[in-house]
Amino acid sequence: MFESLSNRFEGILKKIRGKGRLGPEEIDEILAEIRSALLEADVNLGVIRTLQDRIRERALGEELSGVLNPGQQVVKIVLEELTVVLGGETMRIAYASKPPTVVLLAGLQGSGKTTTAAKLARWFKSQGRNPLLVGADLARPAAVEQLRTLGDRLSVPVFSEPSDPVAVAAAGLAEAQRLGRDVLICDTAGRLSVDDGLMDEVANISAAIKPDFTFLVVDAMTGQDAVGVAETFHERLALDAVILTKLDGDARGGAALSIRQVVGKPIAFASTGENLEDFEAFHPDRLASRILGMGDVETLIEKAEETFEKEEAEAAAARMLDGTFTLDDFLEQIRQLRKMGPISNLMGMVPGMAQQMKGVDAEVDEGRIDRLEGIIHSMTVAERAQPEMIDGSRRMRIAQGSGTQVAEVSQLVKQFREMKKMMKQMGGGPRGKKKRGKKGRKSGGRTTQRGPVPLPKKGLSLPGLGENDPSAGFEGFDLDGGNPFG
Repeated sequence: MFESLSNRFEGILKKIRGKGRLGPEEIDEILAEIRSALLEADVNLGVIRTLQDRIRERALGEELSGVLNPGQQVVKIVLEELTVVLGGETMRIAYASKPPTVVLLAGLQGSGKTTTAAKLARWFKSQGRNPLLVGADLARPAAVEQLRTLGDRLSVPVFSEPSDPVAVAAAGLAEAQRLGRDVLICDTAGRLSVDDGLMDEVANISAAIKPDFTFLVVDAMTGQDAVGVAETFHERLALDAVILTKLDGDARGGAALSIRQVVGKPIAFASTGENLEDFEAFHPDRLASRILGMGDVETLIEKAEETFEKEEAEAAAARMLDGTFTLDDFLEQIRQLRKMGPISNLMGMVPGMAQQMKGVDAEVDEGRIDRLEGIIHSMTVAERAQPEMIDGSRRMRIAQGSGTQVAEVSQLVKQFREMKKMMKQMGGGPRGKKKRGKKGRKSGGRTTQRGPVPLPKKGLSLPGLGENDPSAGFEGFDLDGGNPFG
């Protein structure tokens, strides 16, 4: 969503990095460009003016740090002030002293409330809680059935009955208490626009269940309209926070940058995709860092820790360095990586990756990874363990079985062999096989030649994704020295 804004900010900050002097004229020029970028992103004008004033005051009034030059200092100020605009600190969920903790979801139709209710239930389960979903949206056909389907996928019970929304919500609270559930999430009906009927119904539900948290679900793609909707709901419901959905869309993202300042309520969670896993706590500092092209390593690490089992990852790494890593291992690593989300999203979290990918016309093609998996699935167990046994006739059979070209099979086998050889060199050969000197003593010392292990000058690319396609892997990285993200 923030790709266009991020590109603009990267260009602006690139101009000021490394500058030895920044006077009032230079600061005003920078602020004018920031204003233009934010207006294009559909950010509220009042928010833009506030941000400009804060940056100007700090950039001209502060004594600059001795560690950073003036240009770097301004970059730091922009990052900090953008973080403030987004909410400053991550919202923490405090649980009720007497369970259940009641969460009420409100919003317009089409904002994604029902799916968000299920995603929120999954998030609470990951925190060690036992949620109950309550379907009080009786206006939209099949809304309750949709919630039940999602609940079944999560193994989370769903309560609803064919009466009226207020009665369903109250009965759901009693059911949560009876079952000993410590979190209740109530999904409510929406309308195409704000009206008195909608507001009265949600207000009555709120009075019946007395929620600990009232979250407004907002479609981030609605732009400035989202801010107006949030203001209207807040007047009647006393919102605690906002949940932004569809942050993976191609809208300009102004809602996310405006709601906190205009409404005065934090953004608690963000939905970044269609899958139930694409949901996370909203971290203002991390989003600000991503918007400015600085990556988001913390979220990347958290996703990896959530997805990869530590013991399995360590075992796979050991096999890599031993030279016993197989295509089955490689396939499992790709599956785990894809569980973390779209590859293009993950690349955006790596510092400097956006600059490395400049000039690439398209994002990483997930279809290519599908074909790669298809090729490996078309191999026999023996072929996956020993790809070197794959001759011409086997390649033809594998290509036909996976619906790919023989050249793609050949490329995968070749690149996997090269990667395996390189990793074996880095690991020093099979583990535990030490050379012995005279009288049976361990010779000790290195098992590879002195100096760095020679790596391919052309860089690494993911096997099977195209040897000369920058979008396919990590083409163009200087792996012989220095920071590849420069």
